[in-house]
Amino acid sequence: MAEQKDPSSSTNVLVFRDVPSLRAYRTSLGGSVGLVPTMGALHTGHLSLMRQAASENAHVIVSIYVNPTQFAPNEDLDAYPRTWDTDVGMIQDLNVELGRRSTPEKRLGRIEAIFAPTTKNMYPTLPPSSEQDAKGSFVTITPLSSFLEGLSRPIFFRGVTTVCMKLFNIVKADRVYFGQKDIQQTIIIKRMVKDFFIDTEVKIGPTIRDPDGLALSSRNLLLGERRRKVAHFLYEALKRAENYFNQGRTLRKEIMDPAVNLVLGVAIVQLELEPRKRVRFDIDYLSLADPESLEELDVVDISKGAILSGAIKMLPLEEPSIGEDCGMGGGGATVRLIDNIILQPRQ
Repeated sequence: MAEQKDPSSSTNVLVFRDVPSLRAYRTSLGGSVGLVPTMGALHTGHLSLMRQAASENAHVIVSIYVNPTQFAPNEDLDAYPRTWDTDVGMIQDLNVELGRRSTPEKRLGRIEAIFAPTTKNMYPTLPPSSEQDAKGSFVTITPLSSFLEGLSRPIFFRGVTTVCMKLFNIVKADRVYFGQKDIQQTIIIKRMVKDFFIDTEVKIGPTIRDPDGLALSSRNLLLGERRRKVAHFLYEALKRAENYFNQGRTLRKEIMDPAVNLVLGVAIVQLELEPRKRVRFDIDYLSLADPESLEELDVVDISKGAILSGAIKMLPLEEPSIGEDCGMGGGGATVRLIDNIILQPRQ
């Protein structure tokens, strides 16, 4: 069923909760359709993808669905931010902006519908499971899904590719939009679209960052002020590695050691602070990988370039102070952050 809105208003958006009603609506549309898949807790990065989709399509559909099959049993499914009212308001405000910017010479599309299905509608037979040996219908793209994120999150990309395949089949968008921040995801989705002959074009938008370089992420809402002030060190480490590549270094040790040393320096500084002031974190990985296979590199082929990436876990606050901004959830959740920089090929 769709939650009907006033179609004469440029700010109102249809909300669909089940597959048949969304499909019927999609069939009624003339012109191209862009899909922006999200898990909600929208931020400026999501809005950037929506603007890109509106500039390239007559109609835009945004999906908001926190997909349980990409969270392992010990991960943060329950803690993942859910901000429905704020999300809808942001989309309505964006539609006002798009209407204002649209001209007879350059007509922009608008976000006309939100697809926010229930889990029963997305997984209509067996209940979704996050176990490695789970029963059910899944899409797996190997070996790409076994590297980087897949090393510590072995079921993550199985969940991502499965839900994306469902969304692509339901919406049948001409174009789908993802952000570069999730670069491994974009590579895997492109491979899935190619290998399964899915009739859609995968478009990648740039990573959107805060002024200090931290990549925007829905999980940033969980950080709070103390962890937020420190979290940008991952980007700084990747930038340092990029600088050495740009200076002509191609050996892994020459590129990555400076990044590792920066991270170790941050860890030492934090450990010397009192528990009520410090930030604890674990490094999941710092990677220098082939841009196509995602295999780790000992030497960068400058004609191909490489992908620098990393993942960190910002651990729960030890001793929150009274009145401290601890973030959504009170600072008790481990917050996993990822980032990447593409080392551009050169002659």
